[in-house]
Amino acid sequence: MKNMRFRSLPLLSAALATFVFTAPIMALADNSVTVEGVTLVNKGRVAVGRIPSNLRDKFGETFGSGSGMSIDTKSWVRNADGTYKGSLWLLPDRGYNAVGTTDYRPRLNTIDVTLSPVAPGATPEAGKEQSGVDAKLADTLLLKDDRGADTTGLDPADGTRKAEGSMPLLPQAPNGKISLDTEAIARLPDGTMFISDEYGPYIYRFAADGRMMSATPPPAALLPMRHGAVNFASNNPGPGETAPDPKDPTSGRQNNQGLEGMSLTPDGKFLIAVLQSATRQDGGDSSSTRQNTRALIYDAADPANLKLVHEYVVPLPVFTNEKGKTAVAAQSEIYALSARTFLMLARDSNNGYGQKGDKSLYRSVVAVDVSAATDIAGSKFDADTAVAPKGVLDPSVKPATVSQFIDINDSADLARFGLHNGAPNDRDNLSEKWEAMSLASVQDPKLPDDYFLFIANDNDFLTQDGYQVGTAYKGDGGADVDTMFQVFQVTIPGLAGK
Repeated sequence: MKNMRFRSLPLLSAALATFVFTAPIMALADNSVTVEGVTLVNKGRVAVGRIPSNLRDKFGETFGSGSGMSIDTKSWVRNADGTYKGSLWLLPDRGYNAVGTTDYRPRLNTIDVTLSPVAPGATPEAGKEQSGVDAKLADTLLLKDDRGADTTGLDPADGTRKAEGSMPLLPQAPNGKISLDTEAIARLPDGTMFISDEYGPYIYRFAADGRMMSATPPPAALLPMRHGAVNFASNNPGPGETAPDPKDPTSGRQNNQGLEGMSLTPDGKFLIAVLQSATRQDGGDSSSTRQNTRALIYDAADPANLKLVHEYVVPLPVFTNEKGKTAVAAQSEIYALSARTFLMLARDSNNGYGQKGDKSLYRSVVAVDVSAATDIAGSKFDADTAVAPKGVLDPSVKPATVSQFIDINDSADLARFGLHNGAPNDRDNLSEKWEAMSLASVQDPKLPDDYFLFIANDNDFLTQDGYQVGTAYKGDGGADVDTMFQVFQVTIPGLAGK
């Protein structure tokens, strides 16, 4: 989700609210949840750290932060003193774009990390509350198209590149570059990587050197359509571009609501991607009815030719807004636990440091279970029939089960690390956009099922000392929003064997 693009969430209708609260919830306690017969336990935060907002990468441009994350588990080691070292990849958003979009070159950052966790429930040493994650930018890789040319964060406007060879129709900006709005990353053992996108919404495969190798379009029902043709515009025109007509697609993914979450299963056999919110025809034409999003599950045996094998409706979490009404939280990232279960990061919008609103009402990690849901892959719902017209799910379709797992806004847990949710709206107030998530083993023989769950924010390049695309800038609102990492210790039995 992008800076200054979303209106505050309006109220849900009474009918939708009734549907929402009949969804099964399986939480056992505030810190545990059962999924497919396995109890997951949240032991709370164990570390927090920052990267300064004005950091610049090796290209001299302001560093972009966590729109997507993947920990290099091969590099992850536990030291004799109880600290950990390793590296991770952070995928930035499409560049600083408070108004419109720019010709920012999409890229991938490599971060070296030293983790010094406190014991679950312990309080960090005074003055060191936010030094448990020491993160350093190690390298930056530019993402190129299949011809080896630069890509761009510019809105594709009405532009497309015709399908050629094995490559499908692609979003293309007026400057001739392929447009990417990268959101999630999954690394493969051979160094190649899947990266999901909002413009398409596509799944791209890139080589280790950053060159595009293949592109996988979603089912037809997810492709954004205007005037009967695929149109990838997101209504964020860059310099010299014109706004699309109409501004919103008539069907398919809503503007800026593409494949926000994506993850490989632990065994590497399947790739799961989730649309940020419902398609236009499934209620996504209104933020009050966008609850029924979709999870796409691909057979990843042949990474160059992903095959859609399952598709499910996932009801997004709901919360009570500041007016006491029910609202929908869009999803920002997922982490696959199996081919049938995944963690999902979901949140509200327009609240937190760098925003006018100071207090977030919903930021959570939830557990999603599709094992009893209706598989709609290849059905009429992938063609010209809405699965949830006006937000009301077709009675023939059973949705996935969504259960609360981690409340990121937990005030007591935040306070242990010198953080808070709400006023004062300062740098210790959590920022708005928590969009990256990954797991690394605790590597303790006494705790074989324990993991560190890393989450990171997308700071939208908000700094008062910024530089991108040849121009210095000061972020809107006067804030310096650091890249921040929060680390939770969780128990996930049996994950290593899946």
